[in-house]
Amino acid sequence: MGQITVFSGSAHRQLAEEICAVLGVELSPAHIQRFSNDCLQVQLQANCRQRDVYIVQPLVPPVQEHLMELLLMLDAARGASAAQITAVIPFYAYARSDKKDAPRISIAGRLVADLLATAGASRVLTMALHAPQVHGFFSVPVDHLTAIAELAKHFVGRDLSNTVVVSPDLGNAKPATQFARILNLPVAAGSKQRIADDRVVIDAIVGDVRNKNVIILDDEIATAGSIIELLERLREHRVQRVSLACTHGLFTGKAVQRLAAQADVEEIVMTNTVPLSEDKVLPTMRVRSVAPLFAEAIKRIHLGESVSSLFVNPSVER
Repeated sequence: MGQITVFSGSAHRQLAEEICAVLGVELSPAHIQRFSNDCLQVQLQANCRQRDVYIVQPLVPPVQEHLMELLLMLDAARGASAAQITAVIPFYAYARSDKKDAPRISIAGRLVADLLATAGASRVLTMALHAPQVHGFFSVPVDHLTAIAELAKHFVGRDLSNTVVVSPDLGNAKPATQFARILNLPVAAGSKQRIADDRVVIDAIVGDVRNKNVIILDDEIATAGSIIELLERLREHRVQRVSLACTHGLFTGKAVQRLAAQADVEEIVMTNTVPLSEDKVLPTMRVRSVAPLFAEAIKRIHLGESVSSLFVNPSVER
């Protein structure tokens, strides 16, 4: 690991430090400053010449600020003659902008992918893209990790005999099925229609959930609009215990207050791809670290080993 250099932007330094601790390397310093004209400047304060450089920066709010930091850090590493530069983006926010579903709009997921490559990224390491086709937007290699196995570990060893995994929509049914297969559970899904960014309608549940315990699995929880709507439909089927599990816990707007008001939600399980501020913490929240998974991926990339086993058919020890 001697030739690995890891930097972090300001988005989630704690995750970068955890990854470095697992790798057994120091997190290299970087200086980010803002000029009087509001422009950012980044200086990488460690040698990058002919080294394998990794820059950790999830695109969390303020997204544009953190994206610009990442682009500047990539450009700085390229200018410093790094041998390989990997953008480690645990949460790629622009993955939700993956199609032209209205006139005269930008497909920002593709645009940002192009910006990363132009800035100097020779590879991207990310987790749980909102839509699988976003993987194809990048002109550089992408290692697309999944937190399915890590989330499943939280439920291993419990009595799951009367439990069903539920996806909020049919688009997330494949990851939900993968999660259910690990735990040997049946799966159901909501029939969802998105009306606006923070408003959805779920008109039916596909699958048998009546009088069952449910684990709701989603890739991210932002405003919690989909979750609240799904809970309303599930209550019509008299579900019993409810657990929420997601990879990216954004909790924007009034999401925390809305979830806190759901008395039948026993726990909310998420990973640490997104930093969780103190004002967003609920007693029911449980955080699973994906730092070991990212560290293992970085190690394999550096050594030229296969990374596919980390995201193809993941499993957990029973």
